[in-house]
Amino acid sequence: KTRGMAMPPGATSAVQASTWREQSEVECWLTKSAAEASCDVVDAALAVKLDGEDTVGRRNQFHYPVIDPDVADSPPCVYLCGNSLGLQPVNVSKYVNQELQRWSRGGVRGHFEGAGRHWAKIDDHVQGPMARVVGGLDSEIAVMNGLTTNIHLMFVPFYRPTPDRFKIIMEAKAFPSDRYIVESQVKFHGYDPAEAIVLISPRSGENTLRDEDILDVIAKEGARTALVFMPGVQYYTGQLFDMKSITAASHKQGCVVGFDLAHAVGNALLELHDWDVDFACWCTYKYLNAGPGAIAGVFVHERHGASDDALQRFAGWWGHDEESRFDMTRPFKAEKGARGFQQSNPPILQCVSLIASLEIFQEVGMAEVRRKSEQMSGYLLMLVERLLKGHVTPVTPREPHRRGCQISITFDR
Repeated sequence: KTRGMAMPPGATSAVQASTWREQSEVECWLTKSAAEASCDVVDAALAVKLDGEDTVGRRNQFHYPVIDPDVADSPPCVYLCGNSLGLQPVNVSKYVNQELQRWSRGGVRGHFEGAGRHWAKIDDHVQGPMARVVGGLDSEIAVMNGLTTNIHLMFVPFYRPTPDRFKIIMEAKAFPSDRYIVESQVKFHGYDPAEAIVLISPRSGENTLRDEDILDVIAKEGARTALVFMPGVQYYTGQLFDMKSITAASHKQGCVVGFDLAHAVGNALLELHDWDVDFACWCTYKYLNAGPGAIAGVFVHERHGASDDALQRFAGWWGHDEESRFDMTRPFKAEKGARGFQQSNPPILQCVSLIASLEIFQEVGMAEVRRKSEQMSGYLLMLVERLLKGHVTPVTPREPHRRGCQISITFDR
C-alpha cells in the first residue's frame, strides 16, 4: 500500500494539530510581531515584516488577475475569491501546450508512446499527489467527472435505503447543488423528501452549527438513517466541521457517512482514511487551482474497494481492470479501489492543469498550508474587527480550528 500521507523528502507531515485554538492566541502573536517591528498591529509595516519571514508563500508560481483585464498595464488586484475560483498556476500554460503539441504531432500515439505523460496513464500522475492532500491511500483516490456528477455516482453504492433505514441527515443551509442531489436521490428511491431528509439548522440567532447539535441529531435520528451527508467546510459561513467526530458518531448508529469537500480540499487538514470516512467528493477549481470547470475527485475507503464486486456502481470502461481494459472484454471487472468507479477516460488538459497545482502542494505540504492559513485568516479577522467595527459583522467562527481560510462578513449598514 502507499499511504497518501507519505510526503516528498523535506516536506512536512500533513498530520498536525491546529496551531491555535483561540483567536486571542493569533492576536497575541500578531501583537508580539508588531512590537518587534515597532508598529501598530493595523499598520502595513506588520504585513511587510511577516512577508519577509514567510517560508510558505509561492506568489511567483501563480498568475494574479489585474484590476481591468482590458487595460494592458492594469495593476494586479487583491484577490479574495479563491473559495470560488483559484488562481492559475504559472506552469498551467506550459503543461497544456505540451499536451497540445503531443496531440498535434503524435495523434493517438500520445496514449502510449513518446516522451512525457502517456495519456492512458494520466491517473498515475494525479492519484498520489491528490491522496496526500486529502489524507488517503493512493488506492482510495480517483480523479474523474465533476463534483455533482460524482456525488450522484457515490450515492449509487452508499445510499441504499430500506423501509427501516431511508433517511439522509444533512445541514439545512447546504450548497444548493447538494440539496438538489439529495432530494432527487430520495425521490428516485421512492421516498418523500419531507420525511426522508433530516435538516440540521443553527440555533435561533446563530449563524453556524454547534458540534453538539450535529451529534445530537445523529444520535436521535441515526437508527432510521441510511446516510449522513455533510460538507467539510460550510460554503457560506466558512465553518470547518469536525469530520472525525461526525464520522464516528454516524458509524456508531450504523450509518454510512460521506462528505462534500468542495470548500475543504486544499484548505483544511484532512485525514479521510484515518477518520474512517466512507466516501467523499470534491472539486479542484477552488483551493486546488485547477481552472474553471476542472476535473473533480473522489475518495472511497479501502474497506469498500478491496473487492472488485463489493459495491453496486454505474460502470464504465475506464473503471474496468486496468490490465485488461484495452482487451475490450466482458463482463465488467472493476479496478480495485476508487478507480473502479471511473467511467470515462480523464480529460488530459484538465488533468495537467491540476498537476501544475498539485506540484506546488507537494512542495509545500498541507500542514504548512494550513499553518499559514490560520495566520492569515486570523490576521484578516483582527483587521476587520478593529478597522470596520460598526460596519460589518463576521459570521465565521472565531476559533481557528473551527474555520477554514474563509472569513465571511455581513454588512451592518
